[in-house]
Amino acid sequence: MKLLPTLAVLAFGLGAGGAVHAQQWPAQPVRVVVNFAPGGAADLLARVIGQPLQEALGQPVVVENKAGAGGNIGGQAVAEAAPDGYTLLMSSGGMVSINPHLYAKMPFDPAKDLIPVAAVARVPFYLVVRADGGPKDFQQFIADMKAHPGKRSFGSPGNGTSPHLAGEMMMSATKTEAVHVPYRGAGPALTDLLAGQIDFLFDPGIAIQYVKAGKLKMLAVASPKRSPQFPDLPTLDELGLKDFDADAVFGLYAPARTPPAVVEKLNTQVNRILGTAAVQEKIIGMGNIPEQMSPREFGDKGSLDFKRMGAIIREKGIKAN
Repeated sequence: MKLLPTLAVLAFGLGAGGAVHAQQWPAQPVRVVVNFAPGGAADLLARVIGQPLQEALGQPVVVENKAGAGGNIGGQAVAEAAPDGYTLLMSSGGMVSINPHLYAKMPFDPAKDLIPVAAVARVPFYLVVRADGGPKDFQQFIADMKAHPGKRSFGSPGNGTSPHLAGEMMMSATKTEAVHVPYRGAGPALTDLLAGQIDFLFDPGIAIQYVKAGKLKMLAVASPKRSPQFPDLPTLDELGLKDFDADAVFGLYAPARTPPAVVEKLNTQVNRILGTAAVQEKIIGMGNIPEQMSPREFGDKGSLDFKRMGAIIREKGIKAN
């Protein structure tokens, strides 16, 4: 007869212990795994918010790069980590919305093994061509593509990456064809564009210095809204490709079953940090856009992109490298 009260007390004790754990968090350094190489958008964003997050939490925030397999290696490391709030993932949304469509067998399920914590930035992709001899505007660009079907080429960081899908989405919408050239990163693709080896690419922001130097030209941005750094640059939607949105939202994820109170605390602090002028200036200077979302909003964005990106991947028959 005393069994039920005993279990009730035990259950209460466990629940209270979980609440106390969340209130005391963090009591040790927090590790942020970046699932892409140093110097990329995910790495830079992790470091932009890392210092102010460290100050807010009162514990060291250590950034660690685990690149490979389109972000799957770093993603798996976090998915298999203890769900205690001390191991987080900074990733593009592509690992959640794109990779499950590309890889026949993934070592983990991003939708089940990870939970969204906080968005950090919307990363727009800029349609970039050479300034010397390239088309003057988007209309001329499309006219040239239609006049030379399959004769033009574009680069990307690899098959199935967001810049690659942006190009495929544009060609599908405009009924044009170009040869896709996958590289091992956005940097090598940019180098070949500057050298004239390829004709265009969708740039995540690393080409901005060359645009400002007059070596490259931006024709459009593949976002639903104009870039705050380039307010005069039209969106592809404005140029006739209705509802075109190839943006990637980068942000923080945690292992499934991480205490909700810890997730809420992280989300609150990250959104506060994103509202500061200093961090906004740094993110916009990278060509990106600070993005404040609740965990639910961040998750809903990933679900929507999963459907949109899956459709173009199936239409084009895209496979992982």
